[in-house]
Amino acid sequence: MREYLLVMLVAAVCTYLFSGLARRIAIRTGALAPVRARDVHSTPTPYLGGAAMLFGVLAAFLLAANMPFLGRHPTVSHDALGIFAAGAVICIVGAVDDVIDLPWMAKIAGQVLAAGVAVLNGVRLYWVSLPNQIIALDQPSSILVTVLYIFVCVNAINLVDGLDGLAAGVAGIGAAAMFFYTYLLAYQQGFVVATTASLVTATIAGVCAGFLPHNFAPAKMFMGDSGAMLLGVLLACSTLSLTGQIDSSALSPSAGDILPALLPIVLPIAMMALPLVDMTMAYVRRTWNGNWWFVADKQHLHHRLLRRGYSTVKAVLILYMWTALVAFGVILLGLKWSGLMVLVVLAGLTVAILVTTLPNRSARKAQLAAQAAGKETETVGTP
Repeated sequence: MREYLLVMLVAAVCTYLFSGLARRIAIRTGALAPVRARDVHSTPTPYLGGAAMLFGVLAAFLLAANMPFLGRHPTVSHDALGIFAAGAVICIVGAVDDVIDLPWMAKIAGQVLAAGVAVLNGVRLYWVSLPNQIIALDQPSSILVTVLYIFVCVNAINLVDGLDGLAAGVAGIGAAAMFFYTYLLAYQQGFVVATTASLVTATIAGVCAGFLPHNFAPAKMFMGDSGAMLLGVLLACSTLSLTGQIDSSALSPSAGDILPALLPIVLPIAMMALPLVDMTMAYVRRTWNGNWWFVADKQHLHHRLLRRGYSTVKAVLILYMWTALVAFGVILLGLKWSGLMVLVVLAGLTVAILVTTLPNRSARKAQLAAQAAGKETETVGTP
């Protein structure tokens, strides 16, 4: 465990330090996020956070490759190299898009290219392991499913990146849950503890922790498409290395207990539940309104919370809470922990629902006061 914690710490420190440098470069070169109609920020904000995150990933992977615990496993080192190559490709594409606003077809081509780099390095879904059978995928099907999955994850994280600190926090919490599960699974089942999934998720958690001090409200800089798409590739590759490369039939303690065996398939969905739900709603909403699915709007989940009167910080914290509840809740239920843990999950779910759905009274009072003040001004100004 301490080796992974060291990897996480190095990723966090390097990302934090490089973020300051990237911010200064962005200011000098004019790589700033303009204020658009759909944006929440009110002043141009530096980009290039994704470049700093990529350096954090590089530092963590280099450290892991030179550690006896992780470096002696050639599969982990090889997968990490392929994942970093795919991340570098998507980060470059995102950085170019941040500066010159690439056409949507060019951005999709870059995402497919990054997915292809991962596939060429062996990071793909080889089979789907169910409790009673293993569905082997032929090479064309494996490549197609992998590219499609990476494409979905990249765009899900990119779409949720709408508030200060939101994407980094959601990705970091999901990665921490995934790391907790992969490490505990390997330890309990007697598997090799050094795995690609654990290394990548520990790196993601560290990178997000290092970037959040620069990105949490009020944000000093943005990760931009370069950072959001990088996180999407890393999360996708970490789950592919777990779900598509493990025999889940060995995880069921009894024939009738299928939940632990389904957990490697369910957990990646739970880990990214919030981005996936937001992306699905956006695609359905835009198509229903007669727009292309890539046409931006202000109807995302975080926009809805802001319209309910929550501040940026409160809206982000609510979405953090939902991410942690779903991801860690699925793990606790799937691992069949004690009834007390189930009660904790249910209590957390209740609190999350109440916090999200109950009206924000203080904000409502402020809105009513502002409306009353506006009417009074109109009345006084009426001749």
